[in-house]
Amino acid sequence: MGDKFHKPARTGARTTARDEDEILLTPGPVPVPAEVREAAARQVINHRGAAFHRLYESVRSRLLPLFGGGGDPFLFPGSGTGALEAAVVNFFSPGERVAAVVMGEFGHRWASIAETFGLTVERYQVEWGSVPAPAELAAWLDRTGPFAGLLLTYNETSTGAAADLAAVGRLARERRIPLLVDAVSALGGMPLEAERWGVSLVASASQKCLMTPPGLALLWVAPEAWERVEAAALPRAYWDLREARRAGEHRETPYTPALTLWYALEAALERIEAEGLEAVYARHRALATRWREGLRRLGCRLLAGDEAASPTVTAFYPPEGVDAAALLQALRELGVEAAGGQGPLKGRILRVAHMGAVEAEQVDRALGLLQRALERLEQREARG
Repeated sequence: MGDKFHKPARTGARTTARDEDEILLTPGPVPVPAEVREAAARQVINHRGAAFHRLYESVRSRLLPLFGGGGDPFLFPGSGTGALEAAVVNFFSPGERVAAVVMGEFGHRWASIAETFGLTVERYQVEWGSVPAPAELAAWLDRTGPFAGLLLTYNETSTGAAADLAAVGRLARERRIPLLVDAVSALGGMPLEAERWGVSLVASASQKCLMTPPGLALLWVAPEAWERVEAAALPRAYWDLREARRAGEHRETPYTPALTLWYALEAALERIEAEGLEAVYARHRALATRWREGLRRLGCRLLAGDEAASPTVTAFYPPEGVDAAALLQALRELGVEAAGGQGPLKGRILRVAHMGAVEAEQVDRALGLLQRALERLEQREARG
């Protein structure tokens, strides 16, 4: 490991030494390791030839352990939001009732996508920064159902809170409700036993824990979910999993793939494979703890409680009397790119990522710069 945090050159030209010293803490895109960037620079190949067939098999076989083994992973040119739309149109039919757990901006986004396609969506609202209590969610489903599916954000990027996916999977399976999971900021950084936990479909993307540049939307389908995929009647063309499955029988995609991103993802997956999945998950948990302890020492208040803390993203309020927007700007002046809040938390919190190719020394450096930013603001306040 040990790569520096990386930020693209502002000039739009080459990366400079100063850019390499800057720290990218946004929760996607995340820093891309050198070998992954180098892989993306390879010459493109014929996507209908033997070389791509080998690449197709390599990437898919290396992806499977991240989903828990089994099932079918597919890659589309696109973003995480595209993956969420793909999940909806490949699983449901017009007019069906869907339950959606909304515990942040991305749960809200997925529910809104489902409504855009004419589904009736019942929202189970959870306070931002919290996660659904399985027993309470189960009781709500019993009162409000039946449902054709349950939408759940495994790791809510807007709040830094992670749901108990295994528990939600159990209650969904008991009620025979198909469970669809947004794992955009979870896949590759948090345990995911999709088939064993009763998940029917998973949506994710390349630019977060997979430490690959943005541009790949990932879909995973459980074996028993294909009957629903075949029967779904919402309009689909670009995102059609049936076409992807048919092309996949020949180790190809239905249309031109984002070849350089396939190269990059293969290199990233090889890196994860070399470290070992359990070690990757343990490292992410340790980094989350390091961030949370450091933030508390600096007087920051954490949004999510320890019991719901995400291993990949941390959201926090600045110390009392410190403006969140001013702190973001002070960090930027020190070469640190963090993220602000979304929705009702806009202008109130900051968010930092600790996913992908990140290690303890980088977290410590970032915390040190956060302390300097707070000191600068304190000095400006004293002068003002």
